[in-house]
Amino acid sequence: MLRGASHLPIVQRTFPSVSLIARKMSSSASASVTSLQFDNSCLRCLPVDEEPDNYTRQVHGACFSRVSPTPCDRPQLVCASDKALGLIDLGPGEIVREGFASYFSGNMIIPGSQPAAHCYCGHQFGHFSGQLGDGATMYLGEVTNAKGDKWEIQFKGAGKTPYSRSADGRKVLRSSIREFLCSEHINALGIPTTRAGTCVTSNSRVVRDIFYNGNAIHERATIILRMAKTFIRFGSFEIFKATDRVTGRKGPSTGRVDILTALVNFVIRSYYPHLYTKHYPDATSAAAIAPPAWEDAAARQPLKEELYQDFFKKIVTRTAKLVAEWQCVGWCHGVLNTDNMSIIGDTIDYGPYGFMERYDPNYVCNASDDQGRYAYKNQPDICKWNCEKLAEALSPLLEPAAARAIIAEYDGIFKQRYIDRMREKLGLIRKKLDDDKQLIDSLLDTMHRTGADFTVTFRSLRLVCISRAGDERFAAALDCISANLATCQDMIQASKPSISPNQLGMFMQLAETQPMVLEALGLSAEQLQKWRDEYQMYTNMQSWTQGEKDAQDRRLWHEWMSKYCDRLAADVSGEGDDNVSSVESARVAVMDAANPKVVLRNHVAQRAIDKAEQGDFSEVRRLLAVLETPFDESHSDDDALPRPPGSSPLLVT
Repeated sequence: MLRGASHLPIVQRTFPSVSLIARKMSSSASASVTSLQFDNSCLRCLPVDEEPDNYTRQVHGACFSRVSPTPCDRPQLVCASDKALGLIDLGPGEIVREGFASYFSGNMIIPGSQPAAHCYCGHQFGHFSGQLGDGATMYLGEVTNAKGDKWEIQFKGAGKTPYSRSADGRKVLRSSIREFLCSEHINALGIPTTRAGTCVTSNSRVVRDIFYNGNAIHERATIILRMAKTFIRFGSFEIFKATDRVTGRKGPSTGRVDILTALVNFVIRSYYPHLYTKHYPDATSAAAIAPPAWEDAAARQPLKEELYQDFFKKIVTRTAKLVAEWQCVGWCHGVLNTDNMSIIGDTIDYGPYGFMERYDPNYVCNASDDQGRYAYKNQPDICKWNCEKLAEALSPLLEPAAARAIIAEYDGIFKQRYIDRMREKLGLIRKKLDDDKQLIDSLLDTMHRTGADFTVTFRSLRLVCISRAGDERFAAALDCISANLATCQDMIQASKPSISPNQLGMFMQLAETQPMVLEALGLSAEQLQKWRDEYQMYTNMQSWTQGEKDAQDRRLWHEWMSKYCDRLAADVSGEGDDNVSSVESARVAVMDAANPKVVLRNHVAQRAIDKAEQGDFSEVRRLLAVLETPFDESHSDDDALPRPPGSSPLLVT
């Protein structure tokens, strides 16, 4: 239960072992690892690198390079998601079968799979980086399940590829557990995402300098199985980019419009078939819709311009709606480069992500994002910017003016999905009023000023009753929110400026006398203003006492919740008492389905990682079961609450 809500019961729950997961799967799945049905259309319909050897290089004129997983020592299963594996019909007892960990570590090749690494480029932190590619991931193939659905499966952490650059192509236990858990958690929150089927660790060791301070340690090489309809991303279309005027880098397949055409056509016919049949109504069979093989000249023939416009509009729409979903659960991606943007609108590539605890629009989850480019408040605009970069990559097929008109719709799509979701989170289910945005904005401002926890606050509002008069639930909600506010010292510490006064003074002087130097350093007027605001807030907080903060917090929340109660009353104005009671029940049900009790907080994930690094995987498995049911009220405070007051936040890079 949440602090301040002692009247809510705790239900003791048990969590599945690997053998129990296997028994659950046996009742619904029918395939086995050795009988998966592969149809590897990516390698059939797109050009594959002719170089057979696996060494670091620029890969020209190809979308994939064939590779082989690097074997690891004594692979061991950390955890498996029965829900994700069920998507590819893995059969009875597969998790506990002999050799399961060997198959899903890459030590044994899954029959029918064809390991390959994907070539792509990307704009990283706003600058074109040239060839990137699957440096630590490997496409295995596309599995067709019993329903006829295809799922691409891939390894992450299985060894070197031509795109590994100076790295070893491995991932470690801590980062793999984070990606495994969050992939399944984001899915359980109802947000489009790639999936994670297995997490397998080993006795093979890799060297990592966690804090980039020269103190490297040896960590366990770990491999996860990732799953999606496709892992093609915005950056996949940037391999054709000409030399960038800023960085001087270019894509490895510059000028190959034939490959670009084949790639775009492949994506449309494979993942947007409804768009293809809209423009080619004679394509009535699966065979007519399916993309042709690369060797077939038809693969490289342009389709209708209007189809490319519809395709791009669908991507822009899905992207805008996706980031709205992130904002409404307080989730930050951390590295929203163009190479981390899915072409089908999935959440993809879980690295230094974070669920915001104390609400702060400037929240940055990636400790290496010094200027806050990918801060929480910036995510919608960054994703729009990435859509602009995708439009540039598609310009040989997509008229720029048409692309600009489509991108102009992005903000409206985002805002509509965002406010619709926020109304659900607040239980405003009957009427849509013009003042709702103001109510939402004032809520977020109150949360920011008082240091309120994002997840706890929204979940606590379920306690408020439509009819406030004489209702103790108003006080219960207020108590629950107040019990989870940041302390005075936490707020002061969190607002501590990120640069010294001397540095700020130097940059301000440069802005006045040598602005070109400031620009060369990558600093903007907005960044300088952000630093000035930080100092102003920090200075103002120095005189605070905890008692003063508590009194101000109580006043601010009482004011906002009174407005909220008035809005709830407006939702049922003119209704009879019986109908109000019915609306109240429906409102709470909608809120309970929109506001998770549990999100994957960094300190909760770290607890599971710490045990796993000691060889105990039980906490990872228990936590997976919790995260798969994030709206369940029975979850304990240990999983649901923010880190204790006074504790330092965990930094992820």
